[in-house]
Order: sequence, then structure tokens, then C-alpha cells
Amino acid sequence: MTGSSIDRIRGGMVEARGLLDGDGFARAADILDRLESDGIETVRLVFADQHGVLRGKTVVPGALPSVFRSGMAMTSTLLLKDTSHRTVFSVWGNDAGHGVGELTGAGDVTIVPDPATFKVLPWSPHSGWLLCDVYFKDGRPFPYSSRGILRDAVGRLAKAGMEMVCGLEVEFHVFRIDDEKLEHSDGGMPGSPPETSLIAHGYQYLTEARYDALEFVMDELRRACQALGMPVRSMEAEFGPSQCEFTFEPDSPMNHADTMMLFRSTVKQICARMGLHATFMCRPKVDNGMASGWHLHQSVVDAKTGRNLFVPADGEELTPTASAWIAGLLDHAAESCLLTTPTVNGYKRYQPFQLAPDRIQWGRDNKGAMIRSLIAPGDRASRIENRIAEPTANPYYFFASQVLSGLDGIERKAKAPPPVERPYENDAVALPKSLVAAIERFEAGDFYRRAIGDGFVDYLAHIKRAEWNRYLMTVSEWEHREYFSLF
Repeated sequence: MTGSSIDRIRGGMVEARGLLDGDGFARAADILDRLESDGIETVRLVFADQHGVLRGKTVVPGALPSVFRSGMAMTSTLLLKDTSHRTVFSVWGNDAGHGVGELTGAGDVTIVPDPATFKVLPWSPHSGWLLCDVYFKDGRPFPYSSRGILRDAVGRLAKAGMEMVCGLEVEFHVFRIDDEKLEHSDGGMPGSPPETSLIAHGYQYLTEARYDALEFVMDELRRACQALGMPVRSMEAEFGPSQCEFTFEPDSPMNHADTMMLFRSTVKQICARMGLHATFMCRPKVDNGMASGWHLHQSVVDAKTGRNLFVPADGEELTPTASAWIAGLLDHAAESCLLTTPTVNGYKRYQPFQLAPDRIQWGRDNKGAMIRSLIAPGDRASRIENRIAEPTANPYYFFASQVLSGLDGIERKAKAPPPVERPYENDAVALPKSLVAAIERFEAGDFYRRAIGDGFVDYLAHIKRAEWNRYLMTVSEWEHREYFSLF
């Protein structure tokens, strides 16, 4: 690190507001030195929006000192859009629903890079990459910031003397592109999806032959993930045609939320460069398809000693901490669905006998239950697996829902109900059946209003209602087939 580099980035709004500490500025100065020595030509500055989609701007190295000093301006409407990229709040008055003068007039917010996230992209080696946090223009915290919400949740758990450890299992599809659909008529909000075909037939779960058919993709993705420092553990040929799964070693919620953002971006960009289409959509509309899930392994450890608080004593089924954590996740599962399953499509996965949950329950090593317990005396890896989420979920919101729900169970000294043995044949409470049902539970509940705030609940529900209303007003293939000839 050179003295001139650090001098170029001190003394601005970022330092005045305390948005980077001394170590952060030292890391930032090291990045500036590295850009010059490594011949980096551009740096992508990205942030996770409300949908867990990466957005941002690309700068040349000479502009980066100013960004570390004062942040980068970003149009505030990016934080007010649904998944079609339409702005769904009225921003042309003095109050767009977030307070007078806040997020109005398509004005700016500010993003500030986290120097600890710097990467050089293996598929674009002249490109640096930095994950950013969102603030108001004057450096005030932005209340709906994805990373900020998770950071606050993790901080609450830390105050209770505990840390969450999590591991990821992520399913997705990779198809061959037959037609990119790039005619002028294919543009729009959203544009036409590509026409695709399979690269593997599927339904030969974990066979070597199916993995071999997918290996040319798996290898490129694995190498890129490893080059980026992601803790890849395994690559698998999943049940469905052209369906893959990557798993990752345990890490902290924030590190793994960042990993998930980078992983989804890596998969989609590398596949696109190979003439392939990767999708994390839960249930693509393809013949003989299989829904994709996102399974989150989680345990709680003592912050001082690192002891896994889920490891039971001999003769004990669940520790008090594990029981309370499970109870908290179950109690708030329906209200959390907007955070774990945020799309119209995701609710089409909640079907019985499909290795996906459809009710709010837990079981011992039972992949039909929403929560699968992998807990045993003497097993230091004792943990639970929540199988509720779809792989499109905003990882920061999803992980925050788990931390806040589990911590609530611990604070209430709640106890988990008895485990189930027949997850698809009992009277357990069903998960919401649709996105609008999840929105209604999220809005009507008081848990996230207390845990995060009324503003966040109203903000996210408003965005997702806009999505639902567009879906509801679209004439479906089912309707056309049902009524066009009958009446």
C-alpha cells in the first residue's frame, strides 16, 4: 500500500460518515495499487437490489479513488422496481411513500464499495468487481438495503452471544440456446425469453453418465467459483433434465449471502458466453421439467467458544437452542414466505411427494418436511436444513428471516413440536399457496413489522403486489384453452 493511494481516498463523505473504517481504507488503497500493477481496465461496482439482482455501474481505475472517497451516485428508482424493471412507486410528487423528499424525482442514492469483496473476474480478467452497500446521498443508512438488513439481524444474534453458521445447496438449470429472441419485437418489460433445448435428459439422479454429459459446464463453473474464492464443496447432476446443483462449505450468513450473489452472476455470465442459458427460476415452463430448490443448512454456535449449540447430549433429541430455533422458524414460516419464496413461480414448487415442502413442519432426516433435522449426539456437524426457499430469493432477506425467526424462538424459549414421519399425510398447517397469499401474511403479520419495521414491510409488499397484479391481469394459456371454444 502506498501513502499516495490512501491519501487519495480519505477526507470525503465516506470517512466523515464512518462508512469505511481504517482497515477498510487500507484495503481500498491496496486495491488501487493492484489495479495499476495487474493492468485492470475496468471495475464493476454492483449492489444487490430488493430482488437480489445485481445492478451498478462500471468505472475506469482512475475514477475509483473518488468512489472510495465519496461513493457513487445511483438512480434511486432502481430500488423501486418490480421484476419487470418497472418503477412501481409514484416518484413525481414530494412524497413517494417513504417520507417527504425521500426517493422522489428519480434522484440519486449512493453506493459505497466494500473493499473486502474485491475480485477479478476469471471470465473477464481485465475486469475488477466490488460489491457495494446502499446509502442515501448524504450517507445516511438506507432502510431497505439488502446487506444492511442482514447485517442488523446478525448483529442482534451477536448481542445474544451467538453466531449462525450456514451451508448452501443450490439447484439451477442450464439449457442450450436455440434462439436468443433478439428481434425488435422481442424487446419489452420483460423481453421475450430465449428458446432453449436440453444438454442432458435428466431423471437419472446422480448417475455418472448424466454428470459426464454436464461436465463441460460444471468444470467451467467450478473453476470460476474456485478462482473467485467461493468454498465449493460438490457439483451434482440433479433429478431434472439439464438440472445442476452446487453445494458450498459452511460459512457466515453475510459471507454466504455475498457468495450466492456472486455465484448466480457467475453461472449466468459464463453460461451465456458458452451459448447456454442458465436460470435459477424455480419451475421453468419446459416439458418434463423439475422444480429447483434452495436448501439452507444452519446451526448456531457460541460466539466465544465456537461450540455448536445444536449438538445434543446422549439421550437428548434436541438441545434447548435447537428446539427453540426450529420453533421460531416454524412459527414465522408463513409470514417469511415473501422473503424465502418471492416469485409467482416459486409457489408452484410446493407440491406433495416432489421432495419439496408443502406444509409447516419438521422431521428427522426427512426430505419431505420443510425443516430436516440432521442432529445427533456427538455429531459436531449437527444442523438443520430448511428446504423452503426458491433459488431466486434475495439471499440477504432470506438469511435475515432465518436469523430473526430463530432468535425469536430462542428469546421466547419456544419448544419445537413433535417431528413428523409422514410429511405429506398429516394435518400440519399448509404453506401459502400463492404469492398473493404470502403478501397478505407478510402484511398482516406483526413479526417483521417489529423485527425490521413497518416501512420495510410496506415497501416490499407494495413491490410484490405490483408483480402479482401484472400476473393476474395477463390472460393465461389455461384460460384461453378453457373458455375460447366453450363460450
